[in-house]
Amino acid sequence: MNTLLEQSEYQLSNVSLDFKRFLFDKIKWNNRLIGIKGARGTGKTTLLLQWLKQQNLPVSKAAYFSLDDLYFTNHSLKETVTQFHKQGGKFLVLDEVHKYKNWSTEIKNIYDIYADLKIIFTGSSIINISKQQADLSRRAIIYELPGLSFREFLLLKYKIQIPIFPFENILQNPLGIKKLLPNSFRPLEHFNEFLKTGYYPFMMEDVETVHQKINQLIRTIVESDMAELEDFDIRNAKKILQLIYVIAQQVPFKPNLVALAEKTNIHRNSLNNYLHYLEQAKLISLLQPAGKSTATLQKPEKIYLNNTNLLFALAEKQVETGNLRETFFLSQLSVISKIQMPKQGVFLVDNAYTFEIGGKGKSGKQIEGLKNAWVVKDDLEFPVGNELPLWMFGFLY
Repeated sequence: MNTLLEQSEYQLSNVSLDFKRFLFDKIKWNNRLIGIKGARGTGKTTLLLQWLKQQNLPVSKAAYFSLDDLYFTNHSLKETVTQFHKQGGKFLVLDEVHKYKNWSTEIKNIYDIYADLKIIFTGSSIINISKQQADLSRRAIIYELPGLSFREFLLLKYKIQIPIFPFENILQNPLGIKKLLPNSFRPLEHFNEFLKTGYYPFMMEDVETVHQKINQLIRTIVESDMAELEDFDIRNAKKILQLIYVIAQQVPFKPNLVALAEKTNIHRNSLNNYLHYLEQAKLISLLQPAGKSTATLQKPEKIYLNNTNLLFALAEKQVETGNLRETFFLSQLSVISKIQMPKQGVFLVDNAYTFEIGGKGKSGKQIEGLKNAWVVKDDLEFPVGNELPLWMFGFLY
């Protein structure tokens, strides 16, 4: 175990506290068992190391273990934690739990045995905590970490500090929000950069290789993370990658599942499941028609990629502007709201607010006569009447 503790100490010494994700201040850290889900590359590990570093305790009392470490091929988690606790351990961060077989059962046992031990774990966004046999859902408080918002990108890369805009404030008092902005702030100055490369925190390492890293990330999710699912056949990994590529070239994609099954050589009965796995993995977003229950897996009305960076990473040709606008809006707003496809307009938010998305020439004709309806434009710096700037929806978290 000394090797794990040494690695933990090294990790903590190299983590910076200068920038923290929005979720850091939302987590109820006083709970004894906390889980953080999220897609690869969104910063889950950094967030937990930051919290651990702030405890300012020796590694014997507060440690970080990654469960994909080779150490755990020969040692069980339970025996390792038992040893850690005997040596005075109080806080334990467990990363990549989905890489360890029976992780939920062992964490549940550890939680029940050691009442003075606090455990925080991270796992893939594919994990369904409520379906774990150990029933961690009754014990763990679960959070989900998305990629960066436009607001967080500006803070991380350019040190531009602007508060979160509550969704209701954007709708009810958009001009009031303008007063919260620095006089020198130009909202569209860095917007295109965010759309191309700003969603994943690793863009700070090297912006030139962001799209290459995204492609590697997609492959890892499909070939490694999805392989942990009970009913996923790893032999289909290549077909899933092909499915993502097919979707990427056609988004927003109105799926014909029979044709899609033939094109990817995936059985029709499996295809719907795989689409929902890809949505859980935060690679695509499935838009369901308004008024229909989402309790059961059903054919989506439209398919988008999860965020705009994926569009650029997977594009064979120039990204279509309308698709870019809609993908940004959906990606940022779906973090806080339920979004569906209405009969009029492009998006219905929380079953109450309708939005039409467009550019300079977009009129409100498509949402004419609707209450609580707005036109959102990407080339607008500030609100004008019933027209809202697209960039504002990047300040929701």
